Amino acid sequence: MIEVERNGAFNVNSVGMNRLPFPLSFTVCEADGSWQISASAAQVSELIDVLLRSANDTVLVVDLATNSFMHEDFREWQPSLIAAEQGVDFTVHRVGAWASSTPGFGEEILVMHRNSLPRFLDGSWSPYELSLVDVPTVPTPARLDEIALVIGTAALDEPVLPRITGSRFWYSGHDDCYLTAESTDPTMPASVLSRLLALQAGSALVSTGATASVMIPEPDTETTGQLILESPHWIGVVGAVSGALATIHLSAMPQRWRLGQRPPKHVDYTATLDPVRGTWQLTPANSAL
Repeated sequence: MIEVERNGAFNVNSVGMNRLPFPLSFTVCEADGSWQISASAAQVSELIDVLLRSANDTVLVVDLATNSFMHEDFREWQPSLIAAEQGVDFTVHRVGAWASSTPGFGEEILVMHRNSLPRFLDGSWSPYELSLVDVPTVPTPARLDEIALVIGTAALDEPVLPRITGSRFWYSGHDDCYLTAESTDPTMPASVLSRLLALQAGSALVSTGATASVMIPEPDTETTGQLILESPHWIGVVGAVSGALATIHLSAMPQRWRLGQRPPKHVDYTATLDPVRGTWQLTPANSAL
């Protein structure tokens, strides 16, 4: 079960001047033993437990930007100040000018235990840029510089994990909505898709009700895994919503969804959540007619 609040990513974000509801999008590909995921919409606090399931004990915060913590002169707080405010244990490594001027990097790298991340990213504040990567052991300053070089020189869409020995997951989030994730765990894609479906359905239910949040079960990963086997690219839009059910129309795509693209007219599956029974049903479109 996942608690979905009114200020979740699907409710906060919208598309275009008409403020259309933000769609679920999901794409996955495998490269060099690493599964790369591109998806929307989710805040990192809504996904962090899924991301950490197969992570090493040590996690690096390599980039962080937010308007939630600002100095009186409107400068953003440094990541180390935010971590201290959140009451988590960490160490800080200052990177050189060569790295801090690289997209995806700030002036500091935070090193913390994976168990500290849920408290650090507790949903009470919102990063508009965030990048995380795990490492097998607590890194030396020289090793942190090496990792910064690898990440900073990686080409767009190039897998990062095969270039960082022992790392199991990488996450990059933008505008508290778009995310890219990488994992060496082959079960991660299905887990992320299950969570996104629960978040979208929950956001639809909470926006039509009087409660501030709802508890939503996730579809089982066997079901979402079968979807991924059928197509690596999916988009989902909310269908009918009532107190008795919530439906999401899922459409397979020929390629990754881009902002500005209209959802396809065809529907391949309808995912129906019964919040009373706490169950999901996935129905092929030709069976729903």
